[in-house]
Amino acid sequence: MIQPLVKASRPRLWVCSNCLLRRTTPSPLLRQQRRRFTNFTAQAPRTLTGTTPVTHENGAAKHDDSLLRSIFDSPETWKQLSGDKHGRNVGLFRNAYLTSPHGFLDFAQVSLGKARALVDKVLNAQSIDEYRAIVRHLDRLSDILCRVLDMADFVRVTHPDQATQNTASVAWDMMYEYMNQLNTMTGLYDQLVKAMDNPDVSSTWCEEERMVAEVLKLDFAKSAVHLPKDARDKFVQLSSAISQTGTNFIQHMEPKLPYTTVEKSQMMGMDPVEVKRMSSMGRVYVQTLSPQASIALRTVRDDQARHQLFMASRTASRRTVGLLEELMLLRGESAKLSGFESYGHLVLHDRMMASTPESVRQFLQALSENTRPQAQQEVADLTAAKRAHKGEDATLEPWDKDFYAESIRQAIKSRQKREDLSSYFSLGTVMQGLSRIFTRLYGIRFVPREPMPGETWHPDVRRLDVVSDVEGHVAVLYCDLFYRPLKSPNPAHFTLRCSRELSPTEIAETAHAQAEHPDVMIPSFESAEFAANDGMAYSRSQDGTIKQLPTIALVCDFPQQAHNRPALLSFFQLETLFHEMGHAIHSILARTSFQNVSGTRCATDLAELPSTLMEHFAADPSVLALFARHYETDSPLPYEWVDNKIREARRFEALDTENQIILAMLDQELHSSKALQGHIDSTEVFHSLQRQYSTAPPDPQGTAWQGFFGHLVGYGSTYYSYLFDRVLAQRVWNVVFNGGQGGAALQRENGERLKENLLKWGGSRDPWHCLAGALTDERLEGGGEKAMKLVGSWGGQRGAKSDRRAV
Repeated sequence: MIQPLVKASRPRLWVCSNCLLRRTTPSPLLRQQRRRFTNFTAQAPRTLTGTTPVTHENGAAKHDDSLLRSIFDSPETWKQLSGDKHGRNVGLFRNAYLTSPHGFLDFAQVSLGKARALVDKVLNAQSIDEYRAIVRHLDRLSDILCRVLDMADFVRVTHPDQATQNTASVAWDMMYEYMNQLNTMTGLYDQLVKAMDNPDVSSTWCEEERMVAEVLKLDFAKSAVHLPKDARDKFVQLSSAISQTGTNFIQHMEPKLPYTTVEKSQMMGMDPVEVKRMSSMGRVYVQTLSPQASIALRTVRDDQARHQLFMASRTASRRTVGLLEELMLLRGESAKLSGFESYGHLVLHDRMMASTPESVRQFLQALSENTRPQAQQEVADLTAAKRAHKGEDATLEPWDKDFYAESIRQAIKSRQKREDLSSYFSLGTVMQGLSRIFTRLYGIRFVPREPMPGETWHPDVRRLDVVSDVEGHVAVLYCDLFYRPLKSPNPAHFTLRCSRELSPTEIAETAHAQAEHPDVMIPSFESAEFAANDGMAYSRSQDGTIKQLPTIALVCDFPQQAHNRPALLSFFQLETLFHEMGHAIHSILARTSFQNVSGTRCATDLAELPSTLMEHFAADPSVLALFARHYETDSPLPYEWVDNKIREARRFEALDTENQIILAMLDQELHSSKALQGHIDSTEVFHSLQRQYSTAPPDPQGTAWQGFFGHLVGYGSTYYSYLFDRVLAQRVWNVVFNGGQGGAALQRENGERLKENLLKWGGSRDPWHCLAGALTDERLEGGGEKAMKLVGSWGGQRGAKSDRRAV
């Protein structure tokens, strides 16, 4: 999920949570011969070929999902289904503007025209009815810009064609520049406040509308648009400095020593081939921040060598630490200018369940207390392992942790047979399993859909329609799951278009598009509804309400197998796919009427709950029984193998959790009011937290690991969210799904409970209210410090299944 920006790392007005991750300098664009399109003419509504909604069927009906498995397991099947396409190019994602690289520029120009018209409407509102429409106008304004930004950002980092990447970058920058102009329009803020303060206006708004109004007002306040002009100018300068400093910190992050030199004789225990590759003249040169350095800390037997490697790998350069501390000071100054006590207060005030830094501290301290007993046991196990190796007087040192943890894990492995789990996880069977899970829990399934010419960005991309047993076609899912050269290796979920209601007025406006943009070639559309959604999928409810369908892309890098074998996933890759699909299901089920609160555009510290929850499903026996069968023999997966894998992976989970707690505390401390004092010693802050909260030996003096903590840029003051959602996911799994006992992970009433109380609302309802409803726990109502402390007391240790059987 991509975090929006106000300054380089915070939400910028009008940009939703999936819009801005990276800024790139656009490459020079050569204008190409423009294709000619027929002007839009209104006609009877009908769907494009291949987009006819699937017939509604009884929720209890069984569906043949063999084709779903086959299109992922057999490239030949997909090739036959997609075939060599002829006919009209429907455009990327079926966006009719995107039939060529230049189409992104036309799309951006038309979108800017629509946005400017909406801005004029808001600024000129005078009557009660006009003020009542302001929230819908502003939400539509956000949607118009996000339609371009979301797609452009995805395309410029994923599309294999350089020309398309270039024009997508230009389109992205065009919208970004316009958003900067919006950030300075005090009139928009003034009009929104007038509407919110007028009871004759606000009393007519629905709950979702009022939530959107509050979100927009907070976005305005955080962009300093309500301040006097000199303060706004200062804010813009600070924002630019923060952006540049954050970029410099990430791009120029470096250790104090780039290499560590160790005697070759001291490297016993590490792969000798790897040692030889790094050797010269009898010495071994280990790059400080390389995978080889991490491997050496886990495998090299010599204490002195590990000590040397540890010190180097935990010490950032003075310049790197200086950039980090400069960033903290700039953020603090910016927050103070905006009227907040600290940067943490500014960030947590907006779309965060925690609301305040003190609430975060309550959560982290309670979680620390809950985790400590298990962490102490794990340290005792590590100490015992060292004493068995070095003698009863040996004490555990910081550079011992990884080495003895690895030795204990290897001992566990040696007692087990070599188990090939991946043979039971072909990509096709996993996708088949996900569809079956969602059918049982939510009444939705994945239906392969033949892509139209120009619709996808690579032949490997599979299109799936998400079909509800009750509502029919509810979402479009593009799956780009196979490795290819130059493709990003990072698994990700992208919301290319959010759910949002299309009003009759905006649908009618599409007939005038050509007249308003005579210099742009407007595509022809088969209906006004398609024109209002740029040619992409929409749905019509029984009451006539029209909504743009969520359009989602899932990107992974699973290797395709040769010799007609399917792609086989490791258990870690299985968890990854389940995690990303958890984000997708949130976007699919939360089909709200307003874009600003659709799907994953919820409280930032709630957004990872659905995805983290899916990891529990990936380890459940009844869930695995739906699909986990050997790709050749069709024999069921022995669950004991999964249980062993989980136990091995989570052997030192408490110490890992404790480390994450300290990093989250560091994030809070660096973004506290300390940053307003003109100087902050990040090294002392980090070491102090370790001494206070770490059960394992803390880093020794002379180290400065915090200089490598790159997440401080993108997750400033919100790094705790990962732990928070992990605890919530564990609680939801135990309470709503009864820990998977008795097949509860696949019971429809449990899925409906989660959907109706939490998933379907997106960000349109108070997240604490949603959580309290799902867990049936009144103590969570209203949130606050007590609720955060309560969540922390639940802990986040997942453990492993004890039910060992074939699934």
